[in-house]
Amino acid sequence: MTEMKEKLNLFLQHKWSQVILFTLFVVITSAALYLSQKSVIAFLLLLASLLVLYYMKLKNVTKWIVGGGILFFLIPFASSGGPAFQNYMEVATMVGIYVSMALGLNIVVGMAGLLDLGFVAFFAVGAYSYAIFATPQASNFMPFGEYPLGGESFWIFLIIGGILAAIAGVLIGVPVLRVKGDYLAIVTLGFGEIIRIVFNNADRPINLTNGAMGISSVTPPRLFGMDLVFPNQYYFVTLIILAFTIFAVIRFEHSKLGRSWKAVRENEIAAQAMGIPLVKTKLMAFALGASFSGMMGVVFAAKQAFIDPTSFTLMESFTILVMVVLGGMGSVPGVILGAALVTILNLQVLTELTNWVNQLSLSGVISIPDALSPAKMQKLLFGLLLVLFALYRPIGLIPAKNKKFDEQKLKKDGALILKEKESAAVEKEKVQI
Repeated sequence: MTEMKEKLNLFLQHKWSQVILFTLFVVITSAALYLSQKSVIAFLLLLASLLVLYYMKLKNVTKWIVGGGILFFLIPFASSGGPAFQNYMEVATMVGIYVSMALGLNIVVGMAGLLDLGFVAFFAVGAYSYAIFATPQASNFMPFGEYPLGGESFWIFLIIGGILAAIAGVLIGVPVLRVKGDYLAIVTLGFGEIIRIVFNNADRPINLTNGAMGISSVTPPRLFGMDLVFPNQYYFVTLIILAFTIFAVIRFEHSKLGRSWKAVRENEIAAQAMGIPLVKTKLMAFALGASFSGMMGVVFAAKQAFIDPTSFTLMESFTILVMVVLGGMGSVPGVILGAALVTILNLQVLTELTNWVNQLSLSGVISIPDALSPAKMQKLLFGLLLVLFALYRPIGLIPAKNKKFDEQKLKKDGALILKEKESAAVEKEKVQI
């Protein structure tokens, strides 16, 4: 038995063995999803193949190419075999939106160490920036132009929404930088609620946001003369923006600015002593994190075709923060996994579990009191799962890993540089003599 385990471990450690098993896994789950009318398990297993891919012993470039192929081609094709196609694409699109927002918050909380509890406010800024001008709402206060704007303006508003959210991040960041720790969390929480209340009451004396009634009939995006109205169409839009977000966040993490964020997170006094400008560094974290959320806010407004202040409550901010903490603060792959897991639990797994238990209850198989109905217990189950994750994975599902350097190599390189400088100084003195 021990020999069999050792042989199996040796087999699994080999790169080509992993590739063969991974290919079989992807092919079987894709076929099961395509041929079945509705199979949530097959859909979730196909999504889980991306996590398996992350742990495989392949080059990063190979992982990106294979992962892109699964996301852009295989998942939409495999999901299109049954009537639940648009449901699958809806879940996948929402996963992309929340992953992008969580990555934005990860810059603020995970990298810069600034606890922000009002992050959903930037999501709201992006959503309202498009919804107002993509409906007749803008004609209430704009003295020129015809509204609503056409669907072609959506692509411009992706940039505008990101910029407006970044400006809002700076405006919120300037006054709150005087405080830190728990007080920073309280102040950002207050600012997040202030923005929601402003949108809720900005229907008088000039009707900017239509108040609590919300804004409906938002113009759908248009691309090459075709309106984007179905979840499978928004899936690709979300995927492209998400790819840009991941690329940008990774580049920021390993840049001089990213190292400055981490230095500020570890010790502000030491960072300032090393010449890092605290105010500028923190404001950049707020602005860049908010911009990704604002871009996804524009997508959310277009996809839902209706927004109101109840979509941007404090609970949404807490949910996004849970995604970051659950995945691993400061870890890009961890945050992606945390956001995907929380979104799928909320939108797919717990919902399907609730429907299944309700069907059993209606058919008389089991009897459940009203106080313990699945709809009421859904949040409790979600909370219990989060508690279990926190107990057994307190540093996150995929903790952040700092780049490792060879100490001996650094010493040798430093000694060589010092020798070169000394020899250059000696030669300079000889020339002067």
